[in-house]
Amino acid sequence: MKLFPELEKRYTADQYSAREAQRFAEMIAFGPIVFQASRLMVKYGILDAIRDSNDGLTMEEVASATGLDGYTVKCLMEASLCIGTILVDPETDRFTLSKVGWFLLTDEANKVNMDFNHDVNYEGFFRLDESFKEHRPAGLEHFGDWKTIYEGLSSLPEQVRKSWFAFDHFYSDHSFSKALEVIFDRPVKNLLDVGGNTGKWALQCVGHDPDVHVTILDLPQQIELMKKATAGKPGAERIEGCGIDMLDPSAAFPRDKEYDVIWMSQFLDCFSEEEILSILKRAADILGPDSRLCIMELLWNRQRFEPAAFCLTMTSLYFTAMANGNSKMYYSEDLISLIGKAGMEVETIIDGIGQGHNILVCKKR
Repeated sequence: MKLFPELEKRYTADQYSAREAQRFAEMIAFGPIVFQASRLMVKYGILDAIRDSNDGLTMEEVASATGLDGYTVKCLMEASLCIGTILVDPETDRFTLSKVGWFLLTDEANKVNMDFNHDVNYEGFFRLDESFKEHRPAGLEHFGDWKTIYEGLSSLPEQVRKSWFAFDHFYSDHSFSKALEVIFDRPVKNLLDVGGNTGKWALQCVGHDPDVHVTILDLPQQIELMKKATAGKPGAERIEGCGIDMLDPSAAFPRDKEYDVIWMSQFLDCFSEEEILSILKRAADILGPDSRLCIMELLWNRQRFEPAAFCLTMTSLYFTAMANGNSKMYYSEDLISLIGKAGMEVETIIDGIGQGHNILVCKKR
């Protein structure tokens, strides 16, 4: 297995003493409770109050600062002390933030991930076992009767939809500036944005280059959302939509123009390997000799820092239980193999973009 250095160091040798391993195993066993207690410590403002104090706070002072009753404060703070998000001075009974608590409170990625897991995933994950056995997103039935979450995005409850898009955009938005440099390192007249979602990337493209025209290829309902989201925005007249069902292998990619770049961003992770191969073959069919297919994904094994790999492999299980039942965040060599089977080859891989994205630049063989 090919792993970036920090991941190889972490994943090839045991990291814990026996006592530390035992404690971590208990953290897993009580994981749902750890999550909810920690979430409420943020939601109720307890961690904020402790952080903003000069010398820490007693439980009584936390109750006064937050307006919470003593029972709630005691239960959550005693649990959080054992979880490791706060620390206590046994001489004064004053509580302060630990390093873990500080990251939980201030790291934007943690906020996005926590909201996503609570609002989108939490209740549906009870059916993860069923999802694996049946290769379908059994947990999605918590929200509606759809085959995939993408079909139901426009119908999800408002807070669920808000957290889903915040999660999706947080990771992609940070990569836009560097990705634009990669795509527009040479003239691009026509760009096909496969899985363009709400058109955020397309707007970035037309804003970056006054001559580029972007065609977004996505589900018909997503095209309608895109049109509403881009209406009236600068350059929107150079953005058009084409609605197809990617899961239909007979649904060909548009041939109305020659595309200099076919762009797929955080898209292939929404499909199984068999489905990816079908999509890549259709992309290869319209790829000219001087055109490029640029795939931007979060490849878990090519992450510089281990926490990123952890988040990505956990996100794979979201795809299992909630999104579609058969896709994941991919190992780079699996994706490269599929690109080869589709009749293309990877010219280069650019790592470390934004929050850890990787861009695979491909050409037709």
